[in-house]
Amino acid sequence: MLTRRHFLGASLAMTAYAGGSMVPAWAQNAPSLGTPTLPSPGWRRTKVGDAEVIALIDGIARRPLGEEFVKNAPLAEVRALLASQNLPTDYIDVPFTPFLIVAGGRKILLDTGLGEFGGPTTGKLLEHLHAAGVQPSEIDTVLISHYHGDHINGLRNKAGDYVFAKAKVMVPTTEHAFWMDDARMAAAPQGMKGAFENVRRTFASMPQGMLVPFEPGAEVAPGIQSIAAYGHTPGHTLFHLQSAGQHFHYVADLTNVPALFARNPDWAVTFDMDAEAARKVRREMLARTVTSQSLVGGFHFPFPALGRMVAAGQGYAFEPLKV
Repeated sequence: MLTRRHFLGASLAMTAYAGGSMVPAWAQNAPSLGTPTLPSPGWRRTKVGDAEVIALIDGIARRPLGEEFVKNAPLAEVRALLASQNLPTDYIDVPFTPFLIVAGGRKILLDTGLGEFGGPTTGKLLEHLHAAGVQPSEIDTVLISHYHGDHINGLRNKAGDYVFAKAKVMVPTTEHAFWMDDARMAAAPQGMKGAFENVRRTFASMPQGMLVPFEPGAEVAPGIQSIAAYGHTPGHTLFHLQSAGQHFHYVADLTNVPALFARNPDWAVTFDMDAEAARKVRREMLARTVTSQSLVGGFHFPFPALGRMVAAGQGYAFEPLKV
């Protein structure tokens, strides 16, 4: 059900799509802040039981740190937490990292990055996929966590071609229904309309049989379970791989910048459409990954974006795998 809270939260999150643009302003680098350094190589593989998980960084965007980034904490407190971890306090680097699961002869991509629609330090997914020895034509399934542009724009290029032309594109029913609803789009604030238009550019003309909706909670591939994690968006969904007794949780946008939002799970990033629902599911899922000692992959986590969550103070800390 559409609520005023969803629209207000979404409008704040999407105001960067000015003028109906498909390029989020937060995916562009602020010139005065310098250019983030991309990792080299930009991919990292690890084993999870009999499966392989490959992190493939699409890029990094650098944005000024302002009052708006953490919606419910003073900027001075946010800066103090960053300083305590020896991180910059005047800007935030936001990485974008899709993941590839190779298991049972399948190649399953989790989210797609910004494609050709981001800034100069983004759009590197295909380059790193090639470097890891995989061709786009080999991808048989793309699992989409939610419909923000940095997760879906890599599905189609500027010419309109499908980048993973042989893949089934599996999407959460709840997410798809929200963004493809014409009445919601008509009622949306102006700052949010570009996000609706971008979803339609990506999905509306997708060939029959390519788009495969699934109910969050369903098994989407052998050994891969979807997990409803609503809040960041109305249908935000995570994925859990289990293989030979080992576990990998792809947590998508459960937390943006773990140095802030894992350390303080009750803090709300500006992009969370329903901050209270996002807070509850963030605490629940972070606790679950610690208890299960799962390998964790986060779309906005620092490279290699693979590691473990551990308890730290009133929240959690991300410990990346050694590169």
